[in-house]
Amino acid sequence: MKKLPLHWQILLGMAAGILFGLLSSYMGWNEFVKDWIKPFGTIFINLLKLIAIPLIVASLIKGIADLEDISKLSQMGGRTIGIYVLTTVFAVCVGLVMVNVVSPGTGITEETRQELLSNESAQAGATAKIEQANAQQDQSPLQPLVDLFPDNIFEAATSNGNMLQIIVFVVFFGIGLILIPKETAKPVKDFFNGFNEVILKLIDLIMITAPYGVFALLAALIVESPSADLFSALLWYGLTVILGLGVLIFLLYPTLVFFFTGRTPRFFFNGISPAQLLAFSTSSSAATLPVTMERVEEHLGVESEVTSFVLPIGATINMDGTSCYQAIAALFIAQVYGMDLDLGTQLGIIVTATLASIGSAAVPGAGIVMLVIVLGQAGIPLEGLVLIIAVDRPLDMCRTVANVTGDATVSMLVAKSVGKLGDPSERKWDDHYQQETA
Repeated sequence: MKKLPLHWQILLGMAAGILFGLLSSYMGWNEFVKDWIKPFGTIFINLLKLIAIPLIVASLIKGIADLEDISKLSQMGGRTIGIYVLTTVFAVCVGLVMVNVVSPGTGITEETRQELLSNESAQAGATAKIEQANAQQDQSPLQPLVDLFPDNIFEAATSNGNMLQIIVFVVFFGIGLILIPKETAKPVKDFFNGFNEVILKLIDLIMITAPYGVFALLAALIVESPSADLFSALLWYGLTVILGLGVLIFLLYPTLVFFFTGRTPRFFFNGISPAQLLAFSTSSSAATLPVTMERVEEHLGVESEVTSFVLPIGATINMDGTSCYQAIAALFIAQVYGMDLDLGTQLGIIVTATLASIGSAAVPGAGIVMLVIVLGQAGIPLEGLVLIIAVDRPLDMCRTVANVTGDATVSMLVAKSVGKLGDPSERKWDDHYQQETA
């Protein structure tokens, strides 16, 4: 019997998880799901996070060493960061246009606003996020630059939140590998080539469990969701966010890919869809990174020296979905409070949201922490976070899909610009992937 493609397996797992979650909520099995189902989803995410840093170290060192020329590295780095910034600015603008056109905050009554503001769990969540963001704001303006350079690489490698520090060290290490004689560098390169192959095989093994992992994650999300009343009150806000993210995912990214690389939207989405589905399930660009790298390299035709450089950087600084969401959330809260933000304030939101999204960690819920900075810059009451906490998790899932899709898009554009975009049909895949694309 022919095996279903991976993205269909993940979709079936997601659908089964949602249905089981709804059934569990109706039958009163919430505690059973939390105690006996959710842990398997947590294990799945932990496995993906476990492999993220070893993958970055192995693939990035291999990719930089294969360049054999520092000028190529600087060329690729400049184009990567430049394109990431441009797509982020566009994403913020899309968010501002959507929220101004739909105006979701004007439809919420004073009674509903007071009901949302009095929600105790939302208040507790908002307070924690505000305190976390205030701690970041109290730091020196150059502290983010200082934080790029670890004083102990082994300590930095103990947390996925230090991914940028790992990247900086690995790039530095790769440059050193380029500059020493080839015969001296060869044993080191051979080691990391083999190490990289082992990591890729581990990703294959982890992905076998993906349908079961997303089933557990979605079932737990359903039983832990806030009441339906809160969701209905925030329906227009959620739809506005989803509409803005949809413009990015289904219009901007496939258009850029088609215009600059000649690859069709169907080709693009067939290649990246398993990573998108996993991003939706995990709400984490970092956890999805191993799968994103595999899909972009093996199924979109981007050579490894580009994926190993562009995608780890994208997972930490390219947050198009997050920046779009921040723009919509900021104006939504302002609309609920009856504030009319002028053009200058909204332009300030573009700048602040762009910088804040770059500083967001690639983990669930990080975007709402950075939203505090955006709200503070625009003079919007920070207490307004309570209004959107209830639906942040499902929207976080959606914006992570946009983040991952944006990373894949930029990797294809950079690969095309440096002549490293090939035909994936010519690659020698494992049996798993040959069956998947048969």
